[in-house]
Amino acid sequence: MFSVETYKSRRNELKKLVKSGVILLPGNNSSPCNYTANTYRFRQDSSFLYYFGLDFENLFAVIDIDKDEEILFGDDQSLDDLVWTGPEPSTLDKAAMCGVSKVLPSNQLKKYISKLFKEGSIFHYLPQYRIENIVKLNELLTLNYDLINKHTSKDLTVAVIKQRSIKSNEEVTEIEKAIEVSYDMNLYAMLNTKPGIIERDVYSFVEAISYAKGKGTSFAAIFSVHGEQLHNPFYENIMQDGQLALLDSGAESMLHYASDITRTFPVNGKYTDFQKDIYNIVLNTNLEAIKNSKPGVPYRDIHFAAAKNIVEGLKSIGLMKGDSDEIIQQGAHAMFFPHGLGHMLGLDVHDMEALGESLVGYNDDVQRSQQFGLKYLRLARPLEAGFVMTVEPGIYFIPQLVNTWEKEKKFVDFINYNEVKKHLDFGGVRIEDDIVITETGSRVLGKPIPKTIEEVEAVCANRK
Repeated sequence: MFSVETYKSRRNELKKLVKSGVILLPGNNSSPCNYTANTYRFRQDSSFLYYFGLDFENLFAVIDIDKDEEILFGDDQSLDDLVWTGPEPSTLDKAAMCGVSKVLPSNQLKKYISKLFKEGSIFHYLPQYRIENIVKLNELLTLNYDLINKHTSKDLTVAVIKQRSIKSNEEVTEIEKAIEVSYDMNLYAMLNTKPGIIERDVYSFVEAISYAKGKGTSFAAIFSVHGEQLHNPFYENIMQDGQLALLDSGAESMLHYASDITRTFPVNGKYTDFQKDIYNIVLNTNLEAIKNSKPGVPYRDIHFAAAKNIVEGLKSIGLMKGDSDEIIQQGAHAMFFPHGLGHMLGLDVHDMEALGESLVGYNDDVQRSQQFGLKYLRLARPLEAGFVMTVEPGIYFIPQLVNTWEKEKKFVDFINYNEVKKHLDFGGVRIEDDIVITETGSRVLGKPIPKTIEEVEAVCANRK
């Protein structure tokens, strides 16, 4: 955990932003996997972690702004609990760890909330993504289940996003600890990938590194010779000579801050000439986007600049044609680059996505587009010092998309389908780094992970 003062200061700032009412912050419990006693790995709610730091199950926090009172609801272990799980701090000790002085048992929560109801208190809570917490709020607030997420507090949600968006130095340090683990994960994959083996033969050890050196993976990672499948946690392909392997993975630090790194490298250790052409377009786009990232610049503008860089690169090798600005305006480039340039990063790998992606990544002046590809841009608003985010351009050859668009005669003035179809077995290239926005520009976080062709091939040359 961070210091007690860190959590007290965060809660005090939250109270100032929300101004009045009662804030309800449920912590997470374990969720059953395939029967009650066999649970998924426990993961505390990120906003609960941000304001209380307590990585324990079965806790519920109440912040009464009007009375300037903070209460932690929870129960000490029973003897049966201790036998199965070992000892843990008492609820009073947990509260002391984050600077909360008042503790009540869980069975007092409903009675306490009912009393506040009678006093006319206004309740604030965040959007809920776990059914057990929806059930809990249903019991406390006597709302139908389907109404819980329709009555969330906009004031609280906006306040939490405002706070969590700006990372402190100690938060950036935690993210860099996660990137240190990512460095080892990526180096292992580059050193141990080779033709004839199954993806999981490599990925199983990559994931093991995340647990050996941190809190595990920050999301269901992608390791595939089918890099054109953007979210593809399937590790059963036999890797072949001449293919590219794409590893999009992240780790969590011991305090649950995330990394998110992508590297694309040759299965046989050497890029072909065409692979180099595509790779260098993506690499140059990555470097240019990082250089352009600075306070006050809308990330959507940087996304458009990245798209134009990709278009110009694809035109130079004969895959696209026509006016670049018109290509981007109409969305023809999205056949090759069908996702956004990046997203916020922090306690969540898509930071604060549970609070509403558009509230996090957009504002009143920058609204989400519904254009194919562009609608998946998670971060579009102007950047601010303290934002931590990903920069992850890519180029993909998706056979189904190419064939469908060609059949529909879509963008025939911009796409050289005959040339593109020569490369339908290419896969994809994505290069992703994590950066922090500084007062004057940006900084790539963590120990540099090989990403130029020369650096990657030099690592691959050391394969046994």
